Parts: sequence; structure tokens; C-alpha cells
Amino acid sequence: MNRILLYPIATEKAVNNIERDNIITYIVDARATRVEVRDAFEKTFGVKVTKINIIRTPDNTKKAVIKIDASSKAADIALKLKLI
Repeated sequence: MNRILLYPIATEKAVNNIERDNIITYIVDARATRVEVRDAFEKTFGVKVTKINIIRTPDNTKKAVIKIDASSKAADIALKLKLI
């Protein structure tokens, strides 16, 4: 099985999204679909994903903007990942 979630983004905008909107941003495998990203994220962190937006960046990578269900906190996951 190939790796879907490559690494989280820790820019100022991404950290603000974690705190304000319960959203985590990840760089994902270029061949990954929304369903694969959702399944990998839910399995890895044990949280429910509400919405995923996939963005293709100019350097030909895929960025997944993952909104987490209100019952979980993105800040808790960010602490595990040492983003904040």
C-alpha cells in the first residue's frame, strides 16, 4: 500500500485554519482521490472528516484541505503532529 498522507502544512495560514475553522492542510500523494485521503486520515487519526478540498499546486503536488467534524479538535491533532 502506498502512502497517501505525505506531510502536514505548517504555514501561518494553515495554522490559523487549524485554530479558527477546525481544518488541517496536508500534502498528499499526487494519485490520491478524495475518498482515499478521507479514509487514510480517519484511519490514522481516528476522527470523522466532514469535507475535503483537493488543490493541485503549481509545482504539481496535491494539497488536501481537510475539515474535521465538530466532535473532534484539529488543534489536538496538530499538537500530536507538533504543528502548534
